[in-house]
Amino acid sequence: MLIRTPAELGAVLRDRRKKLKLDQSTFAKRIGVSRQWVIEVEHGHARAELGLILRALDALDIRLDASTEQAPARGATRQAIDINAIVAKARKKKA
Repeated sequence: MLIRTPAELGAVLRDRRKKLKLDQSTFAKRIGVSRQWVIEVEHGHARAELGLILRALDALDIRLDASTEQAPARGATRQAIDINAIVAKARKKKA
């Protein structure tokens, strides 16, 4: 699914949370945020901290795909991006 707005991301998070039968309080505790944070993100709050969003995606087993190429035809495979390698490379540049 292509997500283009904070509201779309919030809707995806809310839908997945509900499918996993997690209430907002339980989900908030799982990722270390307040229930109010979950409410705001699910309503499309545009200023949520990226690290917390990534933690929320991970807690819901949602995969983040940062590919830049066009979507392949059905049945075609595409090469996965190694986000760990990108982060490691960025850390080496800082050091």
